[in-house]
Amino acid sequence: MVLLMLPFAFSSFAVSTMLAPWCILSHLAVLTCIWSLCHAQYEYPLGYPEPVEDQYTKPEIPADVPRIQLRLAGEKRKHNEGRLEVFYEGEWGTVCDDDFNIHSAQVVCRELGYSEAVSWAPSAKYGKGDGRIWFDNVHCTGKEKTLAQCGSNGIGVSDCKHSEDVGVVCSDKRIPGFRFLNHLTNNIDSLNIQVEDVRIRPILASYRKRIPVTEGYVEVKDGGKWKQICDEEWSPMNSRVICGMFGFPGDKRYNIRVYKMFARRRTPSYWDYSVNCTGNEAHLSSCKLGHSLSAKGNSSCSQGIPVVVSCVPGRAFAPTPMAGYRKAFKHEQPLVRLRGGAVVGEGRVEVLKNGEWGTICDDHWNLVSATVVCRELGFGTAKEALSGGQLGQGMGPVHMNEVKCSGFEKSVTECQFNMDKDSEGCSHEEDAGVRCNVPAMGFQQRLRLTGGRNPFEGRVEVLVERNGSLVWGTVCSEGWGTMEAMVVCRQLGLGFASNAFQETWYWPGLVNADAVVMSGVRCAGTEMTLSHCLHHGEHLICPKGGARYAAGVSCSETAPDLVLNPQVVEQTTYLEDRPMFMLQCAYEENCLASTSSSTPANSYRRLLRFSSQIHNNGQSDFRPKASRDSWVWHDCHRHYHSMEVFTHYDLLSLNGTKVAEGHKASFCLEDSECDEGIEKRYECANFGEQGITVGCWDTYRHDIDCQWVDITDVKPGDYLFQIVINPNYEVAESDYTNNVVKCRCRYDGHRIWMYNCHIGGSVSAETEETFPGLLNNQVTHR
Repeated sequence: MVLLMLPFAFSSFAVSTMLAPWCILSHLAVLTCIWSLCHAQYEYPLGYPEPVEDQYTKPEIPADVPRIQLRLAGEKRKHNEGRLEVFYEGEWGTVCDDDFNIHSAQVVCRELGYSEAVSWAPSAKYGKGDGRIWFDNVHCTGKEKTLAQCGSNGIGVSDCKHSEDVGVVCSDKRIPGFRFLNHLTNNIDSLNIQVEDVRIRPILASYRKRIPVTEGYVEVKDGGKWKQICDEEWSPMNSRVICGMFGFPGDKRYNIRVYKMFARRRTPSYWDYSVNCTGNEAHLSSCKLGHSLSAKGNSSCSQGIPVVVSCVPGRAFAPTPMAGYRKAFKHEQPLVRLRGGAVVGEGRVEVLKNGEWGTICDDHWNLVSATVVCRELGFGTAKEALSGGQLGQGMGPVHMNEVKCSGFEKSVTECQFNMDKDSEGCSHEEDAGVRCNVPAMGFQQRLRLTGGRNPFEGRVEVLVERNGSLVWGTVCSEGWGTMEAMVVCRQLGLGFASNAFQETWYWPGLVNADAVVMSGVRCAGTEMTLSHCLHHGEHLICPKGGARYAAGVSCSETAPDLVLNPQVVEQTTYLEDRPMFMLQCAYEENCLASTSSSTPANSYRRLLRFSSQIHNNGQSDFRPKASRDSWVWHDCHRHYHSMEVFTHYDLLSLNGTKVAEGHKASFCLEDSECDEGIEKRYECANFGEQGITVGCWDTYRHDIDCQWVDITDVKPGDYLFQIVINPNYEVAESDYTNNVVKCRCRYDGHRIWMYNCHIGGSVSAETEETFPGLLNNQVTHR
């Protein structure tokens, strides 16, 4: 083990490596990689990316300009947005939206320490404020140092109502070197905390080597310098907020005596203020500023030591996996889950009620309620409370509406909501979602894309240890597919996979990274990193080698999500006895059972017919993987197949054994119908473009060829019927778990009944247990 001494804020930071001391000086590239892995623990703390803007300079405000303080309040969905409030003459008030524009928002955001304004919102989007309306008809050029320098009707002169309160959305990037300036001599406890950055700095050697960092000093960066916080007025509620910001659902006690000894050895540099959080804040910027140390005449914090927090990571981020007998116990059925998100910790919120999964309406959805969801699922506080079905629309009922949480509930199901109208007035266009803070694991530093035309595509290269050194290399493309590409895009934070490539000669990477360092990769699609997937160990097997045959990906921020309507399947099922001489085309396309080859032309085949209505509830259009020039022409049916296998139809015994099967090629992917206000984009006629637009659906009617299962040889009895869309994962989707529809089926030899049809994963585990052999909602991969 080598102890690497890093300068400034990371002094005494230990890095675990297999290198000998002499190799460190001779392998600067390796040092750079190690530094990147360590620095990853502080990557994007609080959601503040490393700033690149001009350095902050203290604003010089003329003496005749009124001294004001600003804050963002109200029903927030991100910490860096909210209703604009102004503190003047001992009272908080609001700003009217009349004549307000992006230049005014820019002045506000810069005054609050954010690098720039993103947008502004009129008409009390963040709720109505109280008190005076201090500014009306504000006119700013964008260069003013404070909102008080902008033109207006005059402070306190307004003819507006609070229904016109303006809101502002700022960039989450902070101004480098920003220093909080307090213009108030009293009422300081009504101010929100605005600092450049915050971090947890590990102090003890045992925590310096851990990823993620879970324990250490809480330090704030103010005026370009890192400072500790005095613990004299620190409360557990403050620790709860800090841990939540860094992706941890809770905190725990620590050995304070060790830190007291450490504090005596080094003189801390304390921040001027204390912190006052209630515990339900999602971000430190929502906490109030506490007392000033200088005001108390105790700038040295003589009675205390620097604040320390010790955070508890969620199960997925624990430094070591849980071991021993606990694995033998069955985990309880969760009541909340996330669906449709591109990365860990984000997704559409779904809750289990009466044995059925449903969504939450976004009415009154805010950071506090979103944070309850995030903590419940083992993440930290919420970075953003999403509305308007931004992460795709769910299916089934809308279980909760007008949710109101205190922030301390163990589950969002314990929060208050409007029980009189669970879903009245709500549709899935209003599905609520979350983006949660997750621990910085450094995953992005272990993987890269090279040679692409943009950052979203390229040859996949991974960082591995070889002979005591860290080296970059390629991934063998044999068996490389959409699921593996999904994990790569997730690990890099680039969204969803749009394509997986088994040849990358057109993306030349670095020659010294051509060698294959990972082979046999098989992913389920839910892993956080490529290294978590199944793969060969030290003994690699890759006949084609790397270089031009290395694996590659292209990523996209959005993806489609196909969902089959189970009610249509249930309502359109019937039997047809069809003569063999009318099934020649279907026979050529392998749509009949194998025994049909010996069936005389004048005999009949019994077909289980039904209709399929396939919706695209995702965020982007569903398009065939193959380009139009590679579609296959089928002369018998006189049409092209854009996907040779688009759906699988299976009839199974009650123990899950397949007794009959069918399949459907996508000879025509088009928009049959669309939701109101959405225009059809795809039509098969005249060799047109194929696909399914977001908000539209494609209907395969029961009376077309191959829209059946041949059950001629099936005996009467009870069965399970299953339909799987996109079964080979040819096209990437945001959620594959809802690509399955399952039904109970009874056949008496003459008639057939289809009942209890539902989407895979849409009901509780107890309900799924009534479908033996189909307990796993995931579609089997390969």
